[in-house]
Amino acid sequence: MVEEKNNFKVKHRKIAFKVLKATLKGVLFCALYFVLWMFLAPVSEIVPGFQQTVETFFIIYLTLMIVGELASGTILQYFFNTAKALFVILYLILALRGGIVSVAFQNLNVIVDLRLFLIIAMLLSLLGLAKSVLQAINYLGERAEYKQI
Repeated sequence: MVEEKNNFKVKHRKIAFKVLKATLKGVLFCALYFVLWMFLAPVSEIVPGFQQTVETFFIIYLTLMIVGELASGTILQYFFNTAKALFVILYLILALRGGIVSVAFQNLNVIVDLRLFLIIAMLLSLLGLAKSVLQAINYLGERAEYKQI
């Protein structure tokens, strides 16, 4: 009976620690967003829909980050990290329209080629994806090794 109480306390503390850690990461990420938005706000006046695009990305990424943190210590953590990396890749492709962005400004039509930036960002996200997959394989290998002993 005492062991069950201690076990319950340990599990309760682990869950509380995960929630606290996820909350702190979320608050720091929000603070970073607001600081960066001060620098990006002038761009939103020029590019239509820029603020909505950035906010949508921020909300989905933050949600995946918090849920992944709450699932830490399980295999689901790696699935959410993988989903986060895939989301970044797909969202960059959709938001940048394949790397060629056209903006109409007064009587001027500006076309910007962002394909190099898009390729670099996608390669960095692919590194994050590979890291998540390798961590999941390592986690499963450790679990299988632990069960054999």
